[in-house]
Amino acid sequence: MERHIVITGGTGFIGQKLCRALQQRGTQVSVYSRQDPEQVQSLCGPVRPLDRLSALPGLGRIDGVINLAGEGIADKRWTRARKQTLMDSRVALTQELVRHMNRCKEAPGVLISGSAVGYYGDQGEREVTEDTAPADNDDFAHRMCAEWETAALQAQDITRVCLSRTGLVVGRDGGFLQRMTLPFRMGLGGRIGHGHQYMPWIHRDDMVAGLLFLLDNGNTQGPYNLTAPHPVTNAGFTRTLGSVLHRPTLMPVPALALKAAMGEMSSLLLGGQKALPARLLEAGFEFRYPTLEPALKEVFPQA
Repeated sequence: MERHIVITGGTGFIGQKLCRALQQRGTQVSVYSRQDPEQVQSLCGPVRPLDRLSALPGLGRIDGVINLAGEGIADKRWTRARKQTLMDSRVALTQELVRHMNRCKEAPGVLISGSAVGYYGDQGEREVTEDTAPADNDDFAHRMCAEWETAALQAQDITRVCLSRTGLVVGRDGGFLQRMTLPFRMGLGGRIGHGHQYMPWIHRDDMVAGLLFLLDNGNTQGPYNLTAPHPVTNAGFTRTLGSVLHRPTLMPVPALALKAAMGEMSSLLLGGQKALPARLLEAGFEFRYPTLEPALKEVFPQA
């Protein structure tokens, strides 16, 4: 019998790739999006577009729900209104999603819900696994991720729940690398602040494969760091990206300048987590790109 997966955030950088991967398996995919149905299908392939979450109970059997929705956390400066928008696009949407999952005649087989390594706050050079306690409970990124996860865990009464604490996703034609590439190609790249802060990262192919692994493995539940097993510091990431692009990286960004330009949001770049995918590795997942240089060479094959 053909499987049926519902995805929120399917038109995003990860979601588009995930939709295509599921369809290659012969899976029926429904995508909740605020975009026009034609636009959803142009980005995601021949999926069933949904314009409201209240449609879930009428879809029949749902083998899994993958919740990737959320406004871009670094797209705009963090004003009070922007923070509320970020919260609502994650927490409120997930709460609504779980409400409608509860209304389904047959409970979906699993909920895989997004989160991020920002859950842990700035952890310095300590190794961070899923058991690591947050460093600062007042940190906005932590509070948002914690509330996001709490909303998803409300579905535990009806189904298996996995939380994907994601790092920076590297891949072609999108994601955070799209913003970094031009200055680096112009020779204007450099470390941020002192450069010692860790940048947990994952290749988009491994991100999609990790989500599919959680979808397929019924013994998985709870939080999983979806990050490559070899995290690097900002300085290390900078050197590797410059090497792959054959460009110098001699233009550091001072911390004070970043704080002045970005305000509180600068904490995303000046702090970090040496996050390790401990539970994913223990469950038997194998990374295609465990180290950074081959991952970046796949992203920039003509560099």
